Amino acid sequence: MPSGAAEDELAQLKARIAELEAAKRQLEERLRTTSDVAEVTPPPISTEGELDATLRLFVKRVAMIIQAEKCAIMLYDKESGELVAQRPAFGFPDEQLRSFRVRATQGISGEVFREGKPVVSQDAVADPRTVKENVALLKVHNMLTVPLTIERRDEDLEVVERTVIGVLHVFNKRHGGAFDDEDVYLLTMMARNAAAIINNARMVIAVAQEKQRLESTLQSMLSGVVVVGNNGRVMLMNSAAKRIFGVPTDDGTGRPVAEVIGHDKVRGVLSQTLRSSQEQAEELTLHTPSERIFQVQTALLRGGDSEVLGVVATFNDITDLRNVERMKTEFVSSVSHELRTPLTSIKGFIRTLLDDSEGYYDRPTQMEFYDIIDTECDRLVRLINDLLNVSRIESGRALDLSLKEVNLRGLIEKVVASQRAYTSRHDFTVNLAEDLPTVTADEDKVDQVLTNLVSNAIKYSPDGGAIAIGARRAGDGGVEVSISDQGVGIPEPHLDKIFARFHRVDNRTSRQAGGTGIGLYLVKHLVEAHGGRIRVESRLGKGSIFTFTLPKSPPHAAAGDGGEA
Repeated sequence: MPSGAAEDELAQLKARIAELEAAKRQLEERLRTTSDVAEVTPPPISTEGELDATLRLFVKRVAMIIQAEKCAIMLYDKESGELVAQRPAFGFPDEQLRSFRVRATQGISGEVFREGKPVVSQDAVADPRTVKENVALLKVHNMLTVPLTIERRDEDLEVVERTVIGVLHVFNKRHGGAFDDEDVYLLTMMARNAAAIINNARMVIAVAQEKQRLESTLQSMLSGVVVVGNNGRVMLMNSAAKRIFGVPTDDGTGRPVAEVIGHDKVRGVLSQTLRSSQEQAEELTLHTPSERIFQVQTALLRGGDSEVLGVVATFNDITDLRNVERMKTEFVSSVSHELRTPLTSIKGFIRTLLDDSEGYYDRPTQMEFYDIIDTECDRLVRLINDLLNVSRIESGRALDLSLKEVNLRGLIEKVVASQRAYTSRHDFTVNLAEDLPTVTADEDKVDQVLTNLVSNAIKYSPDGGAIAIGARRAGDGGVEVSISDQGVGIPEPHLDKIFARFHRVDNRTSRQAGGTGIGLYLVKHLVEAHGGRIRVESRLGKGSIFTFTLPKSPPHAAAGDGGEA
């Protein structure tokens, strides 16, 4: 017979075995549920609505599996250099989600994005890596964050490229619990599938939207567009062309051009372009039915193998300068509309509240009105600030700076790490002088300068290559920073215009890279607002070097103008 102590030990062992078996069953159930989320292929996603529905189900099930109160997806925005929370999310009101954005060089979100590794913070309030404003706003106690990583594999299923497109957050373990290694494993599995879904859907949606935009643009153009094939039949006519030639809206396509366009001169220009394989530009007087003068321009339509498929002709009505007046009127109207719309809402809700002398509207309704008024005021402030910033730059006045001591070494390393996470085709070299001083500057604006220049170095060296970032002490006690690439370079005639507003080099790389054409314009003015200077050296086909200087302290700071905001 076993002794009493042995019986107690045996009972404890049995209890422990039972606990382990229960934990095993619970883990198997979680793994099975996770597998359902990770492996089930959603139906093809071709619209934003379908993507929204898929992600809404995803974040809800993630929160359930991880036993978290909140779940949110943040995607990287290349233009702003920020990680931006996306709709839908679980456990967040829309107004909270709209303000949830973090620079990719800051916070736990930025760390996970840059490093591509999960991070657990069991005390988010005390954690020095968190962005305190977001932690307070979102009421976060603890958190688990994993990267959203896209993997490209070769024929042997070996990973040859990884790209981090954002991060996946879960916040506040239920029942006061802590996130553990099992949660990290499960969330990483689900994030991998979510990243693939998001990335594929975004590409499909982008193509569909671009096609729709092109079709809408073509149909809404004031200029007439006609495409005629080699067989002499009309392949396409937009609405303006049908109006010009009096063709019914549902007719024209597929018919011989002689039956659709009754003007000999137009048919002659089309035929001449096809015969000579030379583009034409002429001014023709047409009766449509009144006499109008059109500028007719033709171009050859080519296939992927450069084979001529037909001719494209555009018809611009140049008889009436009132079109210019109308366009000016529409422009003024649209600007006025942008200002008037929020003012109308503000005025309407304030008038409603003032007229409610008998208390018809309860407190929640009143607060809803106040929220709308507040939102519309913010909209006005943003619009006015945009106009003021443009006005400040155009009038030569300095931009407002929030000055503090900036550790450029740390800032440069963060920006490079952030940009490195977005490309696998470039080799980054960072060479920072040992005696690099701190400077008094606006950290966010210097971050914007660095992010823009490094991002440009990546965009304009599409074939990859080395990107070097260097910084050293300048002669006046400030710093000199340089960013060089091995990209396409800048043609010499454009070197003195590259920092002008909206100026872009018109070449294939520039068109593919996209952008607004004001990035370097803003960089120049942000640097000069600190009392610094920027210059560029470039050789076509060899690459470019952008170099800017920042003084130890902006001149106006010494005079007491500026400082911490």
